[in-house]
Amino acid sequence: MLRESSGGIRSPCLHLFLFLVATVSFRGIAGDVSSSPKNGTKSKNHSAQSSSGSVVVGVLLIVVAITVVVYFLYKLWQRKKREEQYACLIKLFEEDDELEVELGLRN
Repeated sequence: MLRESSGGIRSPCLHLFLFLVATVSFRGIAGDVSSSPKNGTKSKNHSAQSSSGSVVVGVLLIVVAITVVVYFLYKLWQRKKREEQYACLIKLFEEDDELEVELGLRN
């Protein structure tokens, strides 16, 4: 069984991807066995299966593209958030001359 990943987005997308790959594979195997004509000509059923397979592959490519874009946007957002937190940390620990003068720590 697949382990749950830390990102909530990746796990459902991975399951959907695997489901679509399995569906395309199963349809391809079943189509090869059942649609072989005996007289040597292509049947109408073969052409319908081919077009539905093309649609499934197209949808699969779109899902993969969307997943990749979402992943990179998430990483960009994480980097920006990390930089903001680092800036706040630096600001917290930088020396403030005015505060030291007010408290009488420095002349």
